[in-house]
Amino acid sequence: MFIVLLRFSANRSRAGALMEAHKDWLQRGFADGVFALAGSLLPGIGGGIVAHGLSRAELETRVAEDPFVAGDVVQAEILELAPSKTDTRLDFLRGPA
Repeated sequence: MFIVLLRFSANRSRAGALMEAHKDWLQRGFADGVFALAGSLLPGIGGGIVAHGLSRAELETRVAEDPFVAGDVVQAEILELAPSKTDTRLDFLRGPA
């Protein structure tokens, strides 16, 4: 499982022009079953995504395709988390046993 932090860069002002493309990119991640959660980092410093079911290399490729990343609106940081305990509703995030 991965946590992707998307922190605004100095080019934050370009976010409006790329917002629809960014939303489309997010929607593809959900449709593909890769993104489990996405939301804003508060207070207004960027966004975050919980991703699963793919390799780090695959996620790095996907993140590089985000229009916000490609347009240098955000800087991406990918953190890998190996869950050892989950609420039963989130067992799917633990991956194969």
